[in-house]
Amino acid sequence: MKRVLRDVVLGAMSVATVGAGSVLAASTDAYAQEGQQGAAPAAEQASGVAIRRIQVEGNQRIEAATITSYLLVRPGDTFDPERIDLSLKTLFATGLFADVQIEQRGSDLVVSVIENPVINRVIFEGLNTLDEEDLEEEVQARPRSVFTAARAQGDVQRIIEVYRRAGRFAAQVTPQVRELDQNRVDLIFEVDEGPVTGVRDVNFIGNEVYSDRRLRDVIVTTESSWWNFFQSNDNYDPDRLEYDREQLRQYYNNRGYADFRVVSAVAELTPDQKDFFITFTVEEGIRYEFGEIRIQTELNRLPEDLLRAAVPIRSGTEFRGELIEDAIDAMSYVAGSVGYANVDIVPVVERDAENRVVNITFEVNEGPRVFIERIDVVGNTRTLDRVIRREMMVSEGDAFNRVLLDRSRQRIRSLGFFEDVTVEESDGSQPDRSVVTVTVEEQSTGELAFAAGYSSTESFLFDVSITERNLRGRGQFLRLRASSSSQRQQVDIRFTEPRFLGREIAAGIDLYSLRTDFISQSSFENQSTGIGLRTSFPVSDRTSLGLTYSLIQDDTQIEDVAVDLGGGNYVDQCDFDNPARPYLCDQEGTFLTSVFGFTVNWDQRNDPVRATRGYDIQFSQDIAGVGGEVNYLRTEIDGGIYYGLWGGFRATFRGSAGFIDGWGGDDVRINDRFFKGGSSFRGFDVAGLGPRQLVVNDDGTIESEGDAIGGNIYAIGTLQLDVPLPLPESFSLGSALFVDFGTVGVVDSASRRSVDIDSDSSLIVDDSTSLRASAGVSIFWDSPFGPVQFDFAQPLAYEEYDQLEEFRFSTRTQF
Repeated sequence: MKRVLRDVVLGAMSVATVGAGSVLAASTDAYAQEGQQGAAPAAEQASGVAIRRIQVEGNQRIEAATITSYLLVRPGDTFDPERIDLSLKTLFATGLFADVQIEQRGSDLVVSVIENPVINRVIFEGLNTLDEEDLEEEVQARPRSVFTAARAQGDVQRIIEVYRRAGRFAAQVTPQVRELDQNRVDLIFEVDEGPVTGVRDVNFIGNEVYSDRRLRDVIVTTESSWWNFFQSNDNYDPDRLEYDREQLRQYYNNRGYADFRVVSAVAELTPDQKDFFITFTVEEGIRYEFGEIRIQTELNRLPEDLLRAAVPIRSGTEFRGELIEDAIDAMSYVAGSVGYANVDIVPVVERDAENRVVNITFEVNEGPRVFIERIDVVGNTRTLDRVIRREMMVSEGDAFNRVLLDRSRQRIRSLGFFEDVTVEESDGSQPDRSVVTVTVEEQSTGELAFAAGYSSTESFLFDVSITERNLRGRGQFLRLRASSSSQRQQVDIRFTEPRFLGREIAAGIDLYSLRTDFISQSSFENQSTGIGLRTSFPVSDRTSLGLTYSLIQDDTQIEDVAVDLGGGNYVDQCDFDNPARPYLCDQEGTFLTSVFGFTVNWDQRNDPVRATRGYDIQFSQDIAGVGGEVNYLRTEIDGGIYYGLWGGFRATFRGSAGFIDGWGGDDVRINDRFFKGGSSFRGFDVAGLGPRQLVVNDDGTIESEGDAIGGNIYAIGTLQLDVPLPLPESFSLGSALFVDFGTVGVVDSASRRSVDIDSDSSLIVDDSTSLRASAGVSIFWDSPFGPVQFDFAQPLAYEEYDQLEEFRFSTRTQF
């Protein structure tokens, strides 16, 4: 009665296709029937004989005790044909055996088995359009798992389904096995992918308001085109067709057509069986407007007027179904902010076809009080649980609060450790319990970078760095960096502990050496070496305070050149007997600066990564002079307003301003002033705008331009519109339109001293705060070597002596 593996497996397999639907011939039912026949000798024995012992034969990997545990009889029991038959079926149901027989030998019960083989490897052959990884995720067969014909056939159907979703309805899959020693097999799926089945035409019936062309842009499925190499939605997929139905419903529903419905969506194979005709039959209905909007609530701390102010629906405007969900979300948020963590908001929608209005009543009631039973963190393969949990604003045992959970998600995202963060709730062990699951997708936080690039302002750039933003999964930041360009040579070490001494206080230390070369812009260069200490902590939910201390030693050198005084007379520019540029020469030397500072951050953005609503403001002050040799007070403010628009567009306004002033009789040194331009003010070169030394004639005309000396005041604003490009996301390209405007000016009176060069000309400083402006377009490319930015700018308002820059290219290593 026993069969060899080739009879059981190879002889039973057949080709499976989409149309034929054939299956592996061998099944557990067939084996069960054969097993029942094998049990017949035992059934024919006298049922009154007691079983002395149970023997197991033919097992190789599976222990005899495991096999006997599935039996419904034990030594000492009588031979019962019904219980033996059930035992046989139970053994087959485990999927561990290709054949089972039970027979009586005297007073012994003998169980003979043929074990199913173990899969050694799962092999896919004939793949061209799909990768093995795509199929491995779908099939259930795994190395070291038990092979059965039924499971293999199930995997065949799963593979065919994958190809069906890819538009290959003629795909064929043939399963085969290759026998190995020790009862092992290689499971091989031979795939004939067949041609791809495209979409020849998409038609609409019943549409009068919107044309076929407009509706084709709404749905995901597209018509096949030989020139479109990047399109992946131009094949027939029934699942995608259902999604298209929903897209059409939302499109009409958000444009006033509340009665719209898709009557049918039919896909017909073309006569040549290469493509599909897809036809949508729709009923548009009439166009509605919002009518009366009512709110019913009996909650004490949640008056109707407060809720109505949050509802984004206005009577008389075009009906948009999405606004109903927006209104529920807005009212839920308001309810959470006043202490109602759980509210039940039910919209009662009443269509008045005669007047073509939709009346809505929002019934607001307090929902059942639910507590958080457990918080599960999933997907953190590297980051420690406590790093994520400490960003949660709720704990296990707290009342469920959707507002706090949303803020917790934003805090976790702002860490920058994860590509995606989701927070979901599910039912707990009791009706008033909820389980919160935080699912994260880790992204790379460590980087060993060797980069080289070119900037139109700094020429060649070289950068090597070791950066870890999530050191040992503890959330700590460490960076060791060395970079060099024509203007900057920098070495720095930076370390930050986000939870110093286990408290919600961040602390850090910086060590750096920076050499800046502004010879071509301002005729000076500076060597700075310093150490900085930092700490920051939250003052409220969206406000933080940072404190800093820095000790810096600056060594400033002025370019050693001769200045033409006219008539063939020259003088060294730092010849103090006859100084040509006193405001620069006074800055030369070595100075020690001791700086204390603070920074206050207000962050009201809806998303810390890409905000589409809200604003952020940063205010800082630094005072130098508590120790050291330099005295000044520097104040700066920076902020932005963000507004997301339809279709991925985003409008942004950013503004910044600063003022620095010396105290204790000190003037502001040149390397402490504000230099703007380049990336901080597009359309102007680095240090290209602001106070500058000029050689002017007696009539006020500029004879020549000199060095930029920086300003004590600046104010810059930027209006920017992010514009998504109609390209695949894999291209990693973006663009933006921008307008930059502002001013840099004012220096100390000592720096405005003029020098007479001859009887007709003199050296002066122009530090006026005249308006500058530029407009242009930026192109962003997130290249494999780091982010690249191209700026095309047209200066609109500028001074005659400003240094303009209409094109700027830059690349850098992203940290």
